[in-house]
Amino acid sequence: MIQRGGEVVIRMLENVQQRTIEPLIKATIALGTMVYTDEYAIYNPFQDWGYAHKTVCHGVGEYARDEDGDGFCEVHVNTMEGFWSLLRSWLRPHRGISQEKLPVYLSFFEFVHNAKRRGKALLTALLQSLLASPPRNTY
Repeated sequence: MIQRGGEVVIRMLENVQQRTIEPLIKATIALGTMVYTDEYAIYNPFQDWGYAHKTVCHGVGEYARDEDGDGFCEVHVNTMEGFWSLLRSWLRPHRGISQEKLPVYLSFFEFVHNAKRRGKALLTALLQSLLASPPRNTY
């Protein structure tokens, strides 16, 4: 999930079903928020869950829609599509990542995106985050 101009949340799920995404959606997105998705049926209950919901239909070649005629296509999922493209490009050189280790890579990429810093500033943000976090059991 990504907020336009904001933060991203990446979670790896064992399966992608309405019952597995619903708790994550509700824990991450404020009720009443406008959510934009493609036409994948898993998203159909968003309005029942308390969200405003608009879709683009990739199946018929629709990728963005200007609903109010102002020349700005407000209905799209290009923000998320662009994020996935960056993630795939970043993962490509790390060929052979195990399913077990993939969440660590995803968490780091999420952190880097949300920190919105690069170079030494990113290192500083990473160290601050690590030092502020409670110790983890590693057995």
